Amino acid sequence: MSENHSRYKQLTRYLSADILKNKKDFSWRRILIRCIKQPQHRYIFWWRIASYLYSTNSHFCKARARKMNYSLIRKYGIEIMLGAQIGEGIRLPHLTGIVINPHCIIGQNVRIRQNTTIGIKVDEGTRRLVIGDNVDIGANCCIIGNDITIGHNVTIGAMSFINKNIPDNAVCYTEKSNKIIINT
Repeated sequence: MSENHSRYKQLTRYLSADILKNKKDFSWRRILIRCIKQPQHRYIFWWRIASYLYSTNSHFCKARARKMNYSLIRKYGIEIMLGAQIGEGIRLPHLTGIVINPHCIIGQNVRIRQNTTIGIKVDEGTRRLVIGDNVDIGANCCIIGNDITIGHNVTIGAMSFINKNIPDNAVCYTEKSNKIIINT
């Protein structure tokens, strides 16, 4: 099987998991109907297509992918950079303010809520941020650092700042305290 054919099969498998949730067999018609009805599916569909084009060796396809991604950033306000490796079954419940660095490797069935930043601290040296399978990332989270690994089956609470490794099967959140000072 050729490399192009295997990448195409991977694209259809990802679209089936992302958009059809593997409940029905893949067909372009089913995918397009879901994309017409639901904006979050529309974004994921076009990002997967751009990512597929970007993974080719063709300069024309890479340029086209960059243009598509730029249009997606302007339209949806989500900046998932081309080069980020995102497994099947990604969920983006609210399409607002998500930023993902191109050096991120994200596993299967990951849910990322609004206003979340996942990125690399410094562009020198080791540049790798790995998020395992079945991870649930709350709203307004910031995951930043070099060479960070977040394990499988992890829940990250809302408004958390993560800059360290998290083991498998963990719940992680940042403790917050509010102080109210009344001016007299």
